[in-house]
Amino acid sequence: MTTYIPRELHRVVKSALDTMPVVVITGMRQTGKTTFLQNDPLFKEYRYVSLDDFASLQTALAQPAELVSSADRICIDEVQKAPELLSEVKRDVDRNRKPGRIMLSGSANFSLLKGISESLAGRAVYLTLQPFSRRELNAGTQKNPFLVDLLTGKTEAPLPDGVRIEPHEILRGGMPPVKDFSEDAASLWFRGFEQTYLERDIRDFARVDDILGFRTIIKFSALRTGQIMNFSQLARDARLSLTTAMRYVRLAETSFLFRRLAPFLRNRTSRLIKSPKLYVTDSGLACYLAGVDSLGDGDEEPLRGVLLETYALQNIASILEAYLPGAQLAFWHIQGRREVDLVIEYKKSCVAIEIKSSSRWSHSDLASLNVFLQKTPSCRAAILAYNGTQSSRLGPKLWALPMSVLIS
Repeated sequence: MTTYIPRELHRVVKSALDTMPVVVITGMRQTGKTTFLQNDPLFKEYRYVSLDDFASLQTALAQPAELVSSADRICIDEVQKAPELLSEVKRDVDRNRKPGRIMLSGSANFSLLKGISESLAGRAVYLTLQPFSRRELNAGTQKNPFLVDLLTGKTEAPLPDGVRIEPHEILRGGMPPVKDFSEDAASLWFRGFEQTYLERDIRDFARVDDILGFRTIIKFSALRTGQIMNFSQLARDARLSLTTAMRYVRLAETSFLFRRLAPFLRNRTSRLIKSPKLYVTDSGLACYLAGVDSLGDGDEEPLRGVLLETYALQNIASILEAYLPGAQLAFWHIQGRREVDLVIEYKKSCVAIEIKSSSRWSHSDLASLNVFLQKTPSCRAAILAYNGTQSSRLGPKLWALPMSVLIS
């Protein structure tokens, strides 16, 4: 019997249940949403209904009012299979706005997101269950995350030293079913995941007829994880029209297969018209889609750096979702001159993070961080996160930290 691993999203879900009548948990397929709903103590008083069950789905379609009102507290999983149910949830909530009455969950596909945005505006809070973080997998959630302390001004000296992120951690990522698999079994699981995603989610909910073209876009985008997206080049490489390529990327992003980062700009509205960075949500899936099966020190793998960056981002996103859901992720780029991989904005301050895959760093690696500090007075800290072990304070706001410390 598999032991349940508690999820850090518990804390923000608890707060949401105390505040809003409807709480919606979405996320990429197989990130553990159903397991969370069935095992977390928050839901022991809830009636659990899965629309994967044919009889429950028929009830939801034929008698939605009876289903929604069948228990004082109800959790409906895979709700995207009956988007009509959301209108009944809206009517029920308008009659009784008691906090925490209704939990909804499902893969973040297109009909679910569209229905929720139209039916439950102002009535629901939306949370994302990310793949397992390193903190969760290593049973390290008892301590407050380092990043949270940093963003809220509670970091204490001396800074701890860390350990290296091992290649197998990046290759496996954080998808729950993969955590105990061998390397070969993990690759087989990712293959099955890709097939299920393409054949079930995309064909059923997005009406994508050209599955081969969609698969090509997914593969080519994975090879560009962590890069500023050039959609015209992507379309040419995939031999698709620009409109089709952008639609396919948007569909993958909507289902949380990809994550988009906007550039950090002083003029916030400009972010909408500047090229984003695109990341695969899980580093293990990114490795599989990009055809990377080894990241050892002797391997000349050109994607090593961006795959560590992808791994770092998925861990950071998991921490922020659970502790500071109002924080925003971006990147900073001055074309042809300087770039900082990640900028975390929280309230009126920010933290800049430059990621290096090597176990050593040099002062030349700090150049972009120093420029960012000069141009951004609101920056609380600039961090060179590298895959080594020693923490160093290099100035009032400048640090070199092991990646393992940053995401601890």
